[in-house]
Amino acid sequence: MVQKAKILLVDDRPENLLALEAILSALDQTLVRASSGEEALKALLTDDFAVILLDVQMPGMDGFETAAHIKRRERTRDIPIIFLTAINHGPHHTFRGYAAGAVDYISKPFDPWVLRAKVSVFVELYMKNVQLREQASLLRLQLDNGGGRASANGAGAAEEGGRTGLLTELSARLASVEEQAEALSKQLDDSADAAAVATAAHLERKLTGLRRALDALEPGSGGSSTQLPSQN
Repeated sequence: MVQKAKILLVDDRPENLLALEAILSALDQTLVRASSGEEALKALLTDDFAVILLDVQMPGMDGFETAAHIKRRERTRDIPIIFLTAINHGPHHTFRGYAAGAVDYISKPFDPWVLRAKVSVFVELYMKNVQLREQASLLRLQLDNGGGRASANGAGAAEEGGRTGLLTELSARLASVEEQAEALSKQLDDSADAAAVATAAHLERKLTGLRRALDALEPGSGGSSTQLPSQN
């Protein structure tokens, strides 16, 4: 079963949270509520999220302060934040939102279709990253286990054949992810959302690094000791 992505909805007004849930329910992902900045930070301690929808005007810790805390934490600093606000004080206020680390800044009332489309892009990018990390982990595990069996049994040739088959399978899986990432990038080519385009480019760089690592592990490449790229 494909694991669903989690989307964090942060707003102090229950009716606003209910509206967001109604808009985003069509994405069929896991929607998590938080009624304050403090509650949002607590949720981020234990769960991974694809994107955060964060209200600016909240009593106590407002959206800007909440975003600052999120961006200071290594675990959460790369999670995309979309600010939602019912007020508009002009370019300076918008700039403050982007300076706080937001990838987008949307004024209420917003178009439900536009919001859902923006969120879906970040959910898809998150799922691609998860898939990439799983492929890399599988490769490391299989290579480690294969090397241990070869040492124990002295069956170097058999291990090499199994390793070649594994690399072929993983290469095919990676090719599928590469095709999906390329298609996603093409969809974003005409988008005005620079943050989404930059995130897609970051994903493509990760894919390129993993492809190089796989190529270096091919028999005869002389790269059997090549380290896989970090997936941070």
